[in-house]
Amino acid sequence: MALIRGCGQLLGEPGLRKRTRARELALQALYQLDMRGAEVLDAIGRFLEQSGAEAEVRRFARELVDGCWAHRDELDASIAAVAENWDIRRMAVVDRNVLRLASYELLFVDDVPPKVSINEAIDLAKRYSTADSGGFVNGILDRIRMQAETEQRGSGTQ
Repeated sequence: MALIRGCGQLLGEPGLRKRTRARELALQALYQLDMRGAEVLDAIGRFLEQSGAEAEVRRFARELVDGCWAHRDELDASIAAVAENWDIRRMAVVDRNVLRLASYELLFVDDVPPKVSINEAIDLAKRYSTADSGGFVNGILDRIRMQAETEQRGSGTQ
């Protein structure tokens, strides 16, 4: 059963790449965590198992969910720092969780190029949120990417 209306229909499409499918599953789980809190943490594993997704897809989805949950405060602070005139608590729930998901990838996942994380987030926002969400997500994530790159250059790591 899909946690976000409509998501379940796409999970079985053969054309979707594995990590794209994992991001959709992760978004559904993050949405529920955002709406209901830690009480659904135990149900996330069951949801992923029942999704019908391959083990590799479920593993990456779980990594994303666990990472976003563990770093939620830091991710929210990064988003809030660049989201001019936007209070993160007042953002659309889907947009907020797409931003958390992609910000986690940008800041903590080394094997995903920033461009991929941002493009995937834009696609998720366009698919599951409003017509304006793609541009909104793109603007915020690009600022987070630039800030992270500036910090890496300043610390001497690449």
